Amino acid sequence: MKRMSINNYYKSMGKLIDVQNAIDYQKKHHPDSINIPYDKLMLNYKTLLEKNKPYFIVCAKGTKSRKAVSILEFYGYDVTQMSYEN
Repeated sequence: MKRMSINNYYKSMGKLIDVQNAIDYQKKHHPDSINIPYDKLMLNYKTLLEKNKPYFIVCAKGTKSRKAVSILEFYGYDVTQMSYEN
């Protein structure tokens, strides 16, 4: 599983997806991120993501993003787990 700090993310690298629920996303999120809650992403990944594009997945604690990256990686997507920790 690829991992990196959110501090090393640049918008030109690919889409940053925050998998927190909408309420938590409103409280804290990276300004370049889009919010696709974990459940919605996992149910609709085939229509929301393209296999030939890189995606960076983040959440506040890292639990949901780790699960999402693990599953999407298994299905052949180019995903990296992002962390708010250094």
